[in-house]
Amino acid sequence: MAPPRLAGAPAPCRGPLSWLLALAAGLAQAASLAWPGPGGMKGQPLWWLQILSLALLARVLLAAGGARRGALLSWLFATAWLAGTFWWLFISMHTYGGLAAPLAVLAVLGLAVFLGSYYAAASALFWTLRPYNRSSAAIVFAALWLLAELARGQWWTGFPWGAGGYAHTDGPLAVLARWLGVYGMGLAAALLAMGLAQWRRADLRRPRWWAGAAVLVLAWACLAAQRHCAIEGCGAPAPQHAPLSLALLQGNIPQDEKFQPGSGVPMALQWYHDQLRAADAALVVAPETAIPLLPQQLAPGYLDAIAERYGKGAQALLLGIPLGSLEQGYTNSVLGFAPDGRRPYRYDKHHLVPFGEFIPPFFRWFTDMMNIPLGDFDRGALDQPSLAWAGERIAPNICYEDLFGEELGARFRDPQSSPTIMANLSNIGWFGDTVAIDQHLAISRLRALEFERPMVRATNTGATAVIDHRGRVSHRLPSYQRGVLHARVQGRDGAVTPYAWWVSRLGLAPLWALGLGVAAWAWLLRRKT
Repeated sequence: MAPPRLAGAPAPCRGPLSWLLALAAGLAQAASLAWPGPGGMKGQPLWWLQILSLALLARVLLAAGGARRGALLSWLFATAWLAGTFWWLFISMHTYGGLAAPLAVLAVLGLAVFLGSYYAAASALFWTLRPYNRSSAAIVFAALWLLAELARGQWWTGFPWGAGGYAHTDGPLAVLARWLGVYGMGLAAALLAMGLAQWRRADLRRPRWWAGAAVLVLAWACLAAQRHCAIEGCGAPAPQHAPLSLALLQGNIPQDEKFQPGSGVPMALQWYHDQLRAADAALVVAPETAIPLLPQQLAPGYLDAIAERYGKGAQALLLGIPLGSLEQGYTNSVLGFAPDGRRPYRYDKHHLVPFGEFIPPFFRWFTDMMNIPLGDFDRGALDQPSLAWAGERIAPNICYEDLFGEELGARFRDPQSSPTIMANLSNIGWFGDTVAIDQHLAISRLRALEFERPMVRATNTGATAVIDHRGRVSHRLPSYQRGVLHARVQGRDGAVTPYAWWVSRLGLAPLWALGLGVAAWAWLLRRKT
């Protein structure tokens, strides 16, 4: 006996069209995160395309006719979405890592298939619960989608790159960032997508539909007004800091030469040496591994000259450099120098990149197939202090650490010591001149929205930029050009956002509880029918 149809479900569709629609929807979901824009911009987020593509999947899922087929269709969608989002991993493994092209392709697809299984499981559970009421179906779908996103973002060290919420940095759902963060934005998008998938023309003749739409618009208007007042002050003066002058260095050292002793290493040492001597700004920031050698591998006096240069005067420096030794272990670190007589500030990267910065158990055979320098770092602590300078508390993070807002949020537990400025030091030259650069910029923008703190970015190849506390890019260097970005940034102090308050204390547990609670509620309702 065939299972009952889901709420709002169209007639079952079992032909090849459903597979083509799921594939197309997944590719559209990837495109929504970084759509080619005008003026040579490679990746602009399109919030409406993210909702429409997810709504197309929801429509296909409703017509699947059963849990098994629904899971497979969602797996195809998620595999296309994820492979289309981080396809540039192929460049790091093949072009720069030396892995054979077929193996690199299989590795990217294998990762997408593995991570896509979370969404397949969520869709199978959705069909198993089979909510009959359309509102219940939308709520259950959104909750299960949230659980899949959380699992991808946290299990096996987490790889949430390309989460649906990142398409909404410029959209109406951005008002939720200060309350619920990127996963809450994705939850809202999934709720709207399933609602759109179930929409019928006859709904326009029902007062209940118009009442629901009015409630949503009113709720959005209230959140938007509250966010505006929190940022702008609305009569009460918002905390003001004097603008801080910046010099953000972008060395554009070719990735295939960066760690070569006869080419990239001397090039980097000379260029950054010259720029650090000439910089004329209150805060100078050089990217991740700007100095590509351990301190003991440098020429005598090289690092001492930098410390002396920034140990006096009115300038501070954040410098990306590996620290430690090959014998006792090393860290991917940031050294900070400021003219206050203290020892140099130090930050060690906490969230390491699997295969690139640490080797997961049983996978050394895979990393041995590639040429990755300094591929097994030690891990830093989660909540490390900020660099106090010029009335600001500057909190560095390295590379894709800003992908984990719940970890950056640990620094906001005490408003009196919480960061006033965040600084991302990156080198994603491993991924070539691709949309990875713009995707990473969108990630940093969303962190600025969540915490309402500015984010400055110093990178090897891009995107070197300044993002204000509203999540807007105020200054940016062209990617893949050597240069220095001179700009100003205004730190933010005072009360932390609701998201920063709860995530600093509870992590993502409230969102897990919400998703699991809705799933349990749907299961209980199912048992009663």
